[in-house]
Amino acid sequence: MTTETKLPIEKEYVSSFSKENNEPGWLAELRVQALKSFENLPMPKPDKTKIDKWNFTNFKQHTVNSEKYSSLDELPESVKSLLNTAEGSENLYIQRNNTPAYSTLSEELKNQGVIFTDILTAAKEHSDLVQKYFMKDGIKVTEHRLTALHAALMNGGVFLYVPKNVEVKDPIQAVFVHDNAEAALFNHVLIVAEDNSSVTYVENYISTVEGENGIVNIATEVIAGTNAKVAYGAVDALSKGITTYVNRRGVAGRDARIEWALGLMNDGDTISENITHLVGDGSFGDTKTVVVGRGEQKQNFTTSIIHHGKHSEGYILKHGVMKDSASSIFNGIGKIEHGASKSNAEQESRVLMLSDKARGDANPILLIDEDDVTAGHAASVGRVDPIQLYYLMSRGIPKVEAERLIIHGFLAPVVNELPIEGVKKQLIEVIERKVR
Repeated sequence: MTTETKLPIEKEYVSSFSKENNEPGWLAELRVQALKSFENLPMPKPDKTKIDKWNFTNFKQHTVNSEKYSSLDELPESVKSLLNTAEGSENLYIQRNNTPAYSTLSEELKNQGVIFTDILTAAKEHSDLVQKYFMKDGIKVTEHRLTALHAALMNGGVFLYVPKNVEVKDPIQAVFVHDNAEAALFNHVLIVAEDNSSVTYVENYISTVEGENGIVNIATEVIAGTNAKVAYGAVDALSKGITTYVNRRGVAGRDARIEWALGLMNDGDTISENITHLVGDGSFGDTKTVVVGRGEQKQNFTTSIIHHGKHSEGYILKHGVMKDSASSIFNGIGKIEHGASKSNAEQESRVLMLSDKARGDANPILLIDEDDVTAGHAASVGRVDPIQLYYLMSRGIPKVEAERLIIHGFLAPVVNELPIEGVKKQLIEVIERKVR
């Protein structure tokens, strides 16, 4: 028996929601057309993971109105600990469920033309700019049923725009707080870095309540112009009971760089797609991912770097730890299109299983349509080395503590390479909590 995919909302609701938010005509029409496409589109088909019984459509409330935070002092301690206070907390956005709850941007960046605001406000106040990039070059509305659903029901997220030749020195951070079990999140993050600009963006998803048949549908689009650089860090830590679909997409122009540093730490069933298109000659993509699965959760992670431009470079590094009865699929895809000569595609995936019932599957894939290129991959799946465990325990370290040390050592090659100190610190804390 498959999960019912009929939506609990109709066209009239979508139109009403758009009207209440004073959205521009193009977005209102996009929502309606996306909803119309929903029924006729297939579901995504993640490799080796059956999702026909997962809940992606049935939710209690599309939007929840939450109280705003008048100051950072009102934040729960678990949220306060995520803030990059030492790295420039002037540039911060906090969303509470579906409500923009706190926002600040330095006067210096405002004067340079940087825009950082919630996505619905951006659609109204910067309509032409958002329309130019929204679900155009990155994610397409009609890719499959979940992208159409996202476009129709988008109810949160942020827009970050960096003009030409602007270098944003301090990280810009967004924190998405989920503290209402009935709130469904359809967040869209759109980052545009124009030619010769640079920015570091950090985001956190955190649940402070247990989910109950909850739904989170996240879409991210990163557009990097000629010679632009975007460093994107994220730590996802949504609670058990929430089914999450994450689609993070990057498009890099000539000599542009997009670097992903992702800590995928959700406790519920998760599908994650991270695809970077290296469109321009000399473009560069780097994706570093760490995962810890526990309980009975099922997860599927697909990381792709697709080379279109000549002399492009793509690197994928993923380490995952599976505990209890958790199972995960790790797909790494390096694709070099015809014409992308002199390109280089490299990837490494490692999975560590801590129990007999834990399952991990690493699938490195190289798809090469050009002769004059270099490419390579490495993958391993295994259990805790009994010799390492014995050595630590023979030194008087209890088994649980010994396993914890081995896990940190296994994940360290990825965690230590993360280019964003704030993300590294937060990720270590989440990992510690999950393996404790």
